[in-house]
Amino acid sequence: MTRERKLFGTDGVRGEAGTFLTAELALALGRATTASLESPRPQVLIVRDTRESGPMLEAALAAGVAEAGGDALLGGVLPTPAAAILVRRLGLDLAAVVSASHNPYRDNGIKFFSANGTKLPDDAEARIEALLEAGPKPADSGHVRELNGGAEDYLRALEAAFPLELSGIKVALDCANGATHRVAPAIFERLGAEVEAVAVEPDGRNINDGCGSTHLDNLAAHVVSSGAAIGFAFDGDGDRVLAVGGDGRFHDGDELIALLARGQAARGELAGGVAVTVMSNYGFHRAMEAAGIEVAVTKVGDRYVLDELRERGWALGGEQSGHIIDTRFAATGDGIAAALMTMRELEGKDLAVAETMEKLPQKLVNVEVADREAIAGAAAVWEAVEREEAGLEGRGRVLLRASGTEPLVRVMVEAPSIAEAEAICERLAGVVRQELG
Repeated sequence: MTRERKLFGTDGVRGEAGTFLTAELALALGRATTASLESPRPQVLIVRDTRESGPMLEAALAAGVAEAGGDALLGGVLPTPAAAILVRRLGLDLAAVVSASHNPYRDNGIKFFSANGTKLPDDAEARIEALLEAGPKPADSGHVRELNGGAEDYLRALEAAFPLELSGIKVALDCANGATHRVAPAIFERLGAEVEAVAVEPDGRNINDGCGSTHLDNLAAHVVSSGAAIGFAFDGDGDRVLAVGGDGRFHDGDELIALLARGQAARGELAGGVAVTVMSNYGFHRAMEAAGIEVAVTKVGDRYVLDELRERGWALGGEQSGHIIDTRFAATGDGIAAALMTMRELEGKDLAVAETMEKLPQKLVNVEVADREAIAGAAAVWEAVEREEAGLEGRGRVLLRASGTEPLVRVMVEAPSIAEAEAICERLAGVVRQELG
């Protein structure tokens, strides 16, 4: 049985820097994670995003690696997927990323990648937590040194995998004042695109601040005003991407995955089907059914998408939020790679007219409850869900789940019209309030 994890969430250890995620915790994590490796002298790559707490946590993490007898290689500011690529290309034992992804600058996090470029499995994270509790063991000290050329290695990997000709195409990039602020414009320029880059002046506090994949309005306005053919918005650590068409309309991860899946299937390149999470729009499933593409559904989290892909021997999957994985390039979401894959499928066409999918209207209500775990045994709630699902069969869907971190039950409904979605959502939310409020 896998030991329950206390520190690690679905994407590493994350929290407010200096209060929850302290230098002491980062040092202990570096030490325990290095001690968990079988190599006699582990080689550990560390990269980070642009948060002001990054250098402090990077230094503490590296000290922990060295204290446990490993060598810490500091790669500087690089996107999360670069760590997954470089740990394999350089034959290292582990990669660590200091980032809190799309969170505000006050937060930070630490996540780890194994030697084969995948996020650590649950049992490995549980083992690290056990070592944290056991405390340090004597070891010969390792070294801390800078790793030069990491960005260039990552750019070469992108260029080799996606040898596109983008001359004459104007592309707008919103880099969230984060980890992609140098490498994203660089690869598009190398491929010949005319690049309009915004949010590329990080100051330690402006990461994800009104920009990036969680704030698309500014990018949409820039695309329209500049006459760009398309815009891409990355999150703070670069493992997500969302797009804006030439008309300024937003396109989420579901739509981009649908575009990629259709194109790969048409060329005979799609390895099996696609894997997505329970959050994917019902319209995605209808589009894939119409295209004859099998879909596997997982719980929320890109690590679970990857697990499903590996188990089935498939390559393509992701999340509505913009985590898009093609395991033939990297075993994690890569926003830049997904943007380049999108450009390959468009072949100069406007995303606004490309065949992707028709999204169903969606309504989401968060209901405060006394005990979110009690939802599992709330018979009246699940009977109501079954009734509504029966009425929507073949036309939409209902998703009801407890929040993983708050005393909330999330009720989501997708239906042919927003009015129907809202009516069903309110009926179900009322039952949840009555039974669990």
